Amino acid sequence: MVKNEDDSPYVSVIVSTYNQPEWLQKALWGFEQQLEKNFEIIIADDGSGEETKRMIDSFKENSPLKITHVWQEDHGFQKTKILNKAIVASKGEYLIFTDGDCIPRNDLVSTHLGLSRPGCFLSAGYFKLTMSISKKITREDIKLQRCFNAKWLLKQGLKKTFKINKLTSYGFKEDFLNTFTPTSATWDGNNASGWRKDVIAVNGFDERMQYGGEDREMGERLMNYGIKPLQIRYSTVTLHLDHARGYVTKDMFVKNKAIRRITKQEKRVWTKYGILKTDAPESVLKEKVETN
Repeated sequence: MVKNEDDSPYVSVIVSTYNQPEWLQKALWGFEQQLEKNFEIIIADDGSGEETKRMIDSFKENSPLKITHVWQEDHGFQKTKILNKAIVASKGEYLIFTDGDCIPRNDLVSTHLGLSRPGCFLSAGYFKLTMSISKKITREDIKLQRCFNAKWLLKQGLKKTFKINKLTSYGFKEDFLNTFTPTSATWDGNNASGWRKDVIAVNGFDERMQYGGEDREMGERLMNYGIKPLQIRYSTVTLHLDHARGYVTKDMFVKNKAIRRITKQEKRVWTKYGILKTDAPESVLKEKVETN
């Protein structure tokens, strides 16, 4: 993969982060192994310090990855605001969203791209790791993809559960589990994708929202807009590295639930607290009526 700043990538991968340079580095190592090469990375940085900046700058200089670092000052958990800034900075027609504490398998970009459909968004999967295994994973483990091998993880101390099928499902098994899983297809920020024009049409993320369902709320507006969610949680996964969540409060959940309740009840497609701080233009409302 060779950088060419003049080429407009078809896919933009938006990676959110906040003061987790060790985990973000592992995520970026994962993106260096992608089978699909025509993509850019937009790092949506919610106020990280100098250590994260130095690590990203080193990647920009030494890695074949095409990286744009979008940063905002740290004023508490404002992931939705930095995600909207990253969307504006993106150039791809198709957007894949993930988090900086998630290592992508080498088929992540190619699978999202291959399964993308007009009028749809994709809801993919993640596999949570313990802290001890999270720390054990090396660059070599990611390069050889053995960290996605169920047997290797079990040797590292992973407890075997049904969820390990996310790492072992291909072909018929993959299709079967995607079809019959009781889990609804929702927009989950650690592994979801959709068309840029659709995300823009609903005005991106609601910036009033903090931790707890802030990603799903945008997905609910996409569905109200007529965009169909497709379940692919067994088709491609990220490894979710363990970490504390000291920034989470009960008030965040209460506030977010109230916003989501209104979104569902009123079948809202637009938030005036999104990319544009304005009411929905008539063209969006008209298209929503025609779609539904």
